[in-house]
Amino acid sequence: MGVAPDTGKPMKTMHAFRPLLLLALLLPGLAASATAAEPERVKDKDKITRAERKEIKAAIEKLPEAYQAFLEEVDPIITDEELVSFLTLEKDYQRDAFIKRFWEVRDPYKGTARNEYHDRYTAYVQEARSRYGKLTDDRARILLLNGAPAGVVVSTCSTILWPLEVWFYPGSDRLKYEFIVVFYRKWGAGLYRIWNPLEGLDTLFSDTGAANLATGERHSLREIVNGCRDGDKLAAGIAWVANQRMGYTTIQSRIESKPEGPGGEWVSSFGAYSTDVPEGAALLNAKLDLTFPGRYQNRTVTEGLLTVAPADAGLGKLGEHRSYNFLINGEVLQNGVLFDTFRYRFDVPGSDAQPAADEVLPLVFQRYLRPGEYVFILRLEDVNSGKLFRVERPLTVPSMEESAAVVPPPQTPEEKESAKVLAEAYAAMSNGETTMKILRPPGDLQAGMLRFDTLATGDIASATFALDGKPVLTKKKPPYSVELDLGSLPRPRRLTVTAYDANGKEIAGDELLINAAGQRFRVRLVEPQRGRRYQNSLLARVETDVPDGEVLGKVELYLNETRVATLYQPPFTQPIILPKNEELAYVRAVGTLTDGNTTEDLVFVNAPDYLDEVDVDFVELYTSVFDRAGHPVEGLEKKDFAVTEDGTRQEIARFERVTDLPIHATVALDVSASMEKSLEEARQAALRFLQETIRPKDRAAVLLFNDRPTLTTKFTNDHTALAGGLAGIKAERGTAFYDTVVFALYYNNGVKGQRAVLLLSDGKDEGSRFTYEEALEYARRAGVTIYTIGLGGDVDKKKMEKIAEETGGRFFQVAGASQLAGIYTTIEKELRSQYLIAYQSTNTTGSTDFRTVELKMVNKPGMEAKTMRGYYP
Repeated sequence: MGVAPDTGKPMKTMHAFRPLLLLALLLPGLAASATAAEPERVKDKDKITRAERKEIKAAIEKLPEAYQAFLEEVDPIITDEELVSFLTLEKDYQRDAFIKRFWEVRDPYKGTARNEYHDRYTAYVQEARSRYGKLTDDRARILLLNGAPAGVVVSTCSTILWPLEVWFYPGSDRLKYEFIVVFYRKWGAGLYRIWNPLEGLDTLFSDTGAANLATGERHSLREIVNGCRDGDKLAAGIAWVANQRMGYTTIQSRIESKPEGPGGEWVSSFGAYSTDVPEGAALLNAKLDLTFPGRYQNRTVTEGLLTVAPADAGLGKLGEHRSYNFLINGEVLQNGVLFDTFRYRFDVPGSDAQPAADEVLPLVFQRYLRPGEYVFILRLEDVNSGKLFRVERPLTVPSMEESAAVVPPPQTPEEKESAKVLAEAYAAMSNGETTMKILRPPGDLQAGMLRFDTLATGDIASATFALDGKPVLTKKKPPYSVELDLGSLPRPRRLTVTAYDANGKEIAGDELLINAAGQRFRVRLVEPQRGRRYQNSLLARVETDVPDGEVLGKVELYLNETRVATLYQPPFTQPIILPKNEELAYVRAVGTLTDGNTTEDLVFVNAPDYLDEVDVDFVELYTSVFDRAGHPVEGLEKKDFAVTEDGTRQEIARFERVTDLPIHATVALDVSASMEKSLEEARQAALRFLQETIRPKDRAAVLLFNDRPTLTTKFTNDHTALAGGLAGIKAERGTAFYDTVVFALYYNNGVKGQRAVLLLSDGKDEGSRFTYEEALEYARRAGVTIYTIGLGGDVDKKKMEKIAEETGGRFFQVAGASQLAGIYTTIEKELRSQYLIAYQSTNTTGSTDFRTVELKMVNKPGMEAKTMRGYYP
């Protein structure tokens, strides 16, 4: 028995097959379709030469047995780049880390605890070993690459056929349509191999006989039908393969070839973290000191100070710019297992002046480790000279029972100077714990009266809460909590709390974004704090919010416009030495996702009281232009548009076509009881829209609603996942239309760029928590384009039309579900033919009132521009 795909159930022996294939046995000349030419075995399109293959084989044989077994198991799926990278690793802990990452990058649902791909593949490996002994058997390879077949027919007539199996597939990840595979074992010994019809039908027969003068074959399929148990099924499968003729070589190539890997980026990224130093590399003179300045929760802050003499380092020169540039790769081992890896980049300003003999470049980094015994490995690369420094040493991390720093007294002049300069940074990390943190209330769509509590430690004399920048309450004793009226709508709000000591000095604080959903990409500088004074140094600390399904690539820290450190993994903390003789400076944190999107935060250090920060609104208008016939107009230029805000002319700062910009689309589908007859057509139309519209840079989500909205697929570009969001649905219950509008817009909160909600319903609202007026108001605030589609005549046309018009979208009404495909096509074309028009608002009054935006065409009679009608700052 075998294991069926995805289910873990045993493979079934085939008891029936399509009658049409059996009828094919009766067609004249079918046996002759399989000629006797011997085909070449199908080979993967490998880039590795035959000589290199021999070297790889020899390298594999030198590996410990466990790693040889790993490579044997993943041979059908491992890419050449991954294989070569694995073989270059010299230590077992590196190989273990590679294997862990190998499976992680193949996990289709990275947000879950299970790795479904790994679990399924491992089950197939176990099944293959149990049934076939060796994974080099062709049956094992097909099982691992295509999953278990829907049915298997095994030949038991050894007097006619060599040992033979026929596998029937309804399709697989490798081939989307039905196919059949015939395996045979010639001479009844050795491994099974795939039969290709170009080998000829006689290859499958165990006896010899006189050749048929008409076909050139000695045997026919009729012998199998008449002489073997389940002969009709065996012959049907063989006939199907034989009937493909030379086309089966293509099928065989598809089902045998390695699947496309997850991309080489992860391999190069893994290699970039290596701490090895190539033989013969130029060495860099450097020194590493490890200290323990304090505690972060239940972990000990482990700080590294690398000192490099600038005279020994390379000075980078680009135009007038001069800098020293370093990369740090580190590994922390515990009991021989890789416990932590880290990577930092440091850019230190330089000059053409001759450095002093005793001058050093301090490079400071931190890791949070539990108390215990470790091996600490670090490699420092001087990017400009190519020199390398490596150190490996045992490390005992103490338990920090008290908050006092465990820092050995400085001995050398360089250490004394570094300790003096970094004293404030050390003090800032004395215990590393947040002294005041706002607790997020449970639930989404937060509105009305809510209580916000905090966790507070330390000597706090008072705490002031502010909502959207306006103080609302000061408390002078615990518990430090506040009750707020957030209004009837779940608007994005910003709640801050600032803690003060008895002298009125700011000592701690926190910030909470309310109704921020899971799509916001944000970095926030928790430290340095606005209004606090720093002398020589500070400890920069960054918090990040990353959209669902995205990966944070790095956080860069700048002092003024000089990048001082690049952090590739948490904790995002970094001591920064402040410039001498500069009263005012600023720290900037820039976060970058792996897809290239960025966001940043900036805090002025030691800013005077008279320095005001003014928020200026940068307004983006995603605009569609139509001619008199209602067709989208392309080829327009910036000069063809004029923008006013509350009647005041605005200068267009950005203008571009949206054709190549990413789209975030939320498809909301009514699945209430009244949709029963139309649901299947509506679902298929929505699926086609997603499949035809969503490109690699785009993201889409699926939202189903009846008496409540349900997000079935979060933002993704995976067409299979999107289809899954539309699967297994049933028409039932009522229609919470307004709640769905609010929820869809809430879910888009924090998403940057072009956002659209496509909302299909066949009825009026029933029992929503939010009213029409509240949903309309929320839509005005969201900045998301809404397309409403009314199916049938029982819809509230005026309200659906109003919601769409206010957001720059359109309302469509169709009589039946058969017309939906055309509507979705129209929307897709409109989304791809829009213009992005952006301006910096001249309104700096700070008012939060609604601002009316009007976009007109200039000297373009008969054309109409559609965009949102205004916004709330």
